[in-house]
Amino acid sequence: MKIVFFGTPQFAVPTLEKLLNHPEFEVLAVVTQPDKRRERGNKLTPTPVKAIITAHNLPVWQPERVKKDTETLTKLKQLNADVFVVVAYGQILSSKILNMPKLACINVHGSILPKYRGAAPIQWCLYNGERETGITTMLMDAGMDTGAMLQIATTPIGLLDTAQDLAERLAVIGGDLLLETLLKLERQEIQPIPQDNLAATYAPLIQKQDYVLDWSKSAIQLHNQIRGFHPNCTASFRNNLLKITASAPLDSVSDRDLPPELQELIHKLPDLSNWSDRPGVVVSIAKGIGVIVQTGEGLLLLREVQLAGKRPQSGWDFVNGSRLTVGEVFGAGS
Repeated sequence: MKIVFFGTPQFAVPTLEKLLNHPEFEVLAVVTQPDKRRERGNKLTPTPVKAIITAHNLPVWQPERVKKDTETLTKLKQLNADVFVVVAYGQILSSKILNMPKLACINVHGSILPKYRGAAPIQWCLYNGERETGITTMLMDAGMDTGAMLQIATTPIGLLDTAQDLAERLAVIGGDLLLETLLKLERQEIQPIPQDNLAATYAPLIQKQDYVLDWSKSAIQLHNQIRGFHPNCTASFRNNLLKITASAPLDSVSDRDLPPELQELIHKLPDLSNWSDRPGVVVSIAKGIGVIVQTGEGLLLLREVQLAGKRPQSGWDFVNGSRLTVGEVFGAGS
């Protein structure tokens, strides 16, 4: 089966690697986003997909807008591919492109469709506190993740899983599912299933305001925001910007999903539900672990933070380095 691969971030890499190493598939070319300049040194940095493909002596095309780039469109047409595989490419494909391959354009999407259509399914499913997610392979059409579904693989979500953790796991699942989907498609063993549009939810691009922590929210809401938009959620401390990169809600409901040391911490706070102070106040310091902050409902443990211009550090190192004391206040980020 002759394939053209469209993909850009690290999430797409495991799928591409599996295609490159499988004897029944031939990757003819790769389409990825243009290289970007990074802040430090202003050097052009290749996309993760481009970085791994250089050793394979394959054409790599990086049009600014693929559906408007006549040269790339001509090359794609000339390849006469069986399938286009799309994994987090980052551009919308036109109907003209979708109609080029002999069999289909197949997308590997990071959710259980029709939930979380759109650009950031992994982040928003964590933000919403989902306990399960997965990968859907689907036939692409002109809509935003609206095509008929081919196969689905699921995975549970742990309470402390971050978007990075989940993306790494789903990327591997997606690669395996895509291979299975292609083989079954070739053998005509798959019956596409239309999506239920009435059950659809959306996962839009993340905006800067989505990173701002509001301590009047509940501990579980803040925790889900922190892990969903990891590592970018912001608070303020002593008038300085502070990223909160890892947390844990301290309540009996979450107890069963926490590691033993955090379960023990909750058990050492038997009057947890009676604690009351204004949101954002440091109500306790867990020795060797981190900072405990009052929220609008419940307590939140700050397990890891990052000061502006610094590397992430444990909550306990932050306590020692800043000489933090009970009664200090965290504010909203910006």
